[in-house]
Amino acid sequence: MRCVIARFPFELTRSGVLESMKGVKPEPGTGASVIIGRRHYPVKQVGQVITRQDRRDFSAAEVIRAMTRLGFTCRTLPEAAPARVLSPLQQASVTLGAPVPV
Repeated sequence: MRCVIARFPFELTRSGVLESMKGVKPEPGTGASVIIGRRHYPVKQVGQVITRQDRRDFSAAEVIRAMTRLGFTCRTLPEAAPARVLSPLQQASVTLGAPVPV
């Protein structure tokens, strides 16, 4: 499959990506990830390995788009639930041992 990452064309195949990532240890990541084999790799790490470019040269979205088109599962961080704000009276009640109001 032909795709463009960081303004450079690449001819990527699923088997080629699997071969490139063989023996590569996943870095600890906090952002989006790609599942290759049984491992979760950070998107930027995968992009760096398959394109041999610096991570600053491409976006995670470009790599996610290419990996999705090749049939890999990509995961992004779930949206954080908004924090619930308690009024000063409710906060004081919780501090004194009252159950958290619903």
